[in-house]
Formats: sequence, C-alpha cells, structure tokens
Amino acid sequence: MNKIISLILLISGLAVAIMGINATQSISSDFSRFFTGAPTDKAVWTVILGSVISAIGLTMTVRSWSRP
Repeated sequence: MNKIISLILLISGLAVAIMGINATQSISSDFSRFFTGAPTDKAVWTVILGSVISAIGLTMTVRSWSRP
C-alpha cells in the first residue's frame, strides 16, 4: 500500500511542478516579470509545492523499494 501511495505522490508532484513551470511562462507572469522582475507568486509557489511533493514521493519510493 505504501508503494502505491509513494508512486502517486511522486507522479502528482511532478505534474504539479510541470504545471507551475508552465505557469511561469503565462501572460500574467510575463506582465509581472516586466514590472517586478519576477513571475507571479502563484507560479512560484506551485513549482515549490510540486518539488516538495515529488521529493517526499521519491523518498518514500526509495525507502519502500529497499525494504524486503
């Protein structure tokens, strides 16, 4: 059961991170980057959240596969 949960976390974290990367290339992020020099906060937090979820999923996956 833990293997399934860890794989779901890994895959969903990667999906959220990819969505965040795509959001940094959106028109709203372009406007924000023009005026402030940085993409929108939502895009940045989406990338961060996706990376954290992926790291947790990867850690759980490695631990569950190394156990007998």
